[in-house]
Amino acid sequence: MPRLLRTLAVLILAAQTLPAWSQSYDMEIHGSNTIGAALGPMLIEGFLEQRTGGTTSSRAGSEENERVLSARGNGTAIDVRVAAHGSSTGFRALADGRADIWASSRPAKSSEIDAMADTADLNSIDSEHVIAIDGLAILVHNSNPLERISIDDLGKVFAGQISNWSALGGPDRPINLYARDDKSGTWDTFKSLVLGRSYTLASSAFRYESNDQLSDDVARDPGAIGFTGLASVRNARLLAVSDGDAPALKPNQLTVASEDYPLARRLFLYTRGNNNPALVNEFIEFAQSPAGQDLVAQSGFISQNPIAMEPDYDAAVPATFRVLTENYRRLSVNFRFSEGRSRLDNKAQRDLKRIVDYLERENRGADDVLLIGFADQQSNELRAQMISELRALSVSRALREAGAPVRAYTGYGHYMPVGSAGGHSGEQRNGRVEVWVRKH
Repeated sequence: MPRLLRTLAVLILAAQTLPAWSQSYDMEIHGSNTIGAALGPMLIEGFLEQRTGGTTSSRAGSEENERVLSARGNGTAIDVRVAAHGSSTGFRALADGRADIWASSRPAKSSEIDAMADTADLNSIDSEHVIAIDGLAILVHNSNPLERISIDDLGKVFAGQISNWSALGGPDRPINLYARDDKSGTWDTFKSLVLGRSYTLASSAFRYESNDQLSDDVARDPGAIGFTGLASVRNARLLAVSDGDAPALKPNQLTVASEDYPLARRLFLYTRGNNNPALVNEFIEFAQSPAGQDLVAQSGFISQNPIAMEPDYDAAVPATFRVLTENYRRLSVNFRFSEGRSRLDNKAQRDLKRIVDYLERENRGADDVLLIGFADQQSNELRAQMISELRALSVSRALREAGAPVRAYTGYGHYMPVGSAGGHSGEQRNGRVEVWVRKH
C-alpha cells in the first residue's frame, strides 16, 4: 500500500506541475514555421468556422511563433494551439504525446519513422498527409541582374566557395548568405536538395527562424542571397533554378504544382495513423478537401486542386511532343511513384480522387484525357520507353478503378527530363505521369 500511495502522489504532483498547454487545448499542432506562420492558422480557422458555425478568434501564445485559435458555436467550444518552432520540434512533440499533429516542411526521416514504428507507420497514407506544394524560393535583392542559377552553383555559393557576384556574371560585390535555422524543415530541404554531401553551409551565413524576416532582410541587402518558402517572397526577387541539363525554371503555379521545379517540396501533416481523436481526423480531411485547398492557394502556397493550364514550352521541347499535345492543356498534377516503377505514392493516391472530381465537374469524358508517362535515365531507349508506358498504364488503371474511364495513354521515354539523372532527387522527379485534357 505505501508503494501504491507513493506512486499516486507522484502522478498527482506531475499533473499539478504540467504546463497549462497540456491540459487546455482540444488539438495541438507543432512543427514547421513555414506551415505554422500563416497556412496552418488559416486552415484551422476555416475548419473551426465550418464545424462550429461561429467566428474564430486568435491570440498570441506564451512564446514567439505560437498562436491559439478558438471558436464557439453549435454548443461547441474548441481551442487549438499552433507552435511553429521548426519541423524537427514537431516530430518530438508528436512522439512524446504533446502534439496531435506534426507539421513538417520535409518528409519524415528514416530515424523518425523508426522511432514511431510502435505507434504509427509514418510512411502510410493514414499518417502522412500532403497539404500543399511549396517551392524553395531563391531570393536576391531587386537590383541584382542575375536571372538564373544552377543547383551546383547555388551549393558553391552557400558553401562560401563562390563569394562574389562577379563569378556568376553579376556585379563586383561580396555575396551575403541568408539561411533558415537548424530546426527548420526549410533548411533540411535546402540541405538535402542543394548542399547534399558535397557542400557545408558557410559559417558566415545569417540564420533565421522566420521565413518572412529572412526575406525582408534579403530585400534590404544588395549583396544578399537567401532561401524561403514560396509564400514568403514578399519584396525580394526570385531566381530561376536549373538542375543538370534540364531547363532553368522559376517557381510558379504549374512548375511547383507539378513538382517539375527543381526545388519544389511537399508540405506535410503527420498523425498517429488510426489512433487519432475524431477532431484530428476531421481537420485532416478538411485540409485535403477542395475548400481546404482553396485556403492553401489564398495563403500563397500551391493548391492541389487541379487546374488546366497552357504549357510554357521551352525551346528544347521536341517538335513531336508539341504535336502530341497541341490539342490539349496540361493539368497541374503529376503522378509520381513511391518505389519501383508503378506504385503510386501517398499524394498520388489522393490525387486520383481529385482528378475524378475535376473530370466530373468539368463534364469531361474518357476521350478528353491523355496520360503521358516519362522514365528516369535508363541504359537504353527501348527500356526507357517501356518503363514510361508502364507508368502511364498504371495510372490509367488506377483512374479507372477510381471512377474515371481514361483510355488514352502513351510513354515518352527518358526524354524531356526535369532534373539531373543523379542526385538532387532528379531521378524521382523525372519518373512521372503528366495529365493532359483536350481543349474545348
